[in-house]
Amino acid sequence: MKVCVIDGMGGGIGNALIKKIKAAFEEKVEIIALGTNAIATAQMMKAGANRGASGENAVIVTARKADVIIGSISILLADSMMGEMTAGMAAAVARSPALKLILPLTQEAVEVIGVSLEPLPHLVDHLVEKRLRPLVESSLQDPE
Repeated sequence: MKVCVIDGMGGGIGNALIKKIKAAFEEKVEIIALGTNAIATAQMMKAGANRGASGENAVIVTARKADVIIGSISILLADSMMGEMTAGMAAAVARSPALKLILPLTQEAVEVIGVSLEPLPHLVDHLVEKRLRPLVESSLQDPE
């Protein structure tokens, strides 16, 4: 299973996600770090991603091949992350056939109604244990 984690700016959210995913699944999933910039990618690689790449073309190409894409809601918003998330990147993520597991965190003028505000560690735990774990376990039982 290919899990792409997309982050920008300083890569802090991606770093937290990858550490938790790596701890939960070790080498049972391939974690691909996609940074909108080299600093974000480097932070995610330090967290234990198997591979990483930076920039618009890397996100566009790799999003097509992912089984799961994980990131904040900003990865779906053109010009978010202080302009680092381009329209092309956001469109590629949205159009990808991959399941998107989205954290309701953004610095943009967007509010997701009906979502409780939880700290990042709680959101990461929920994403990995309640959403990603069943997918990974299912893929391990029925490899295609």
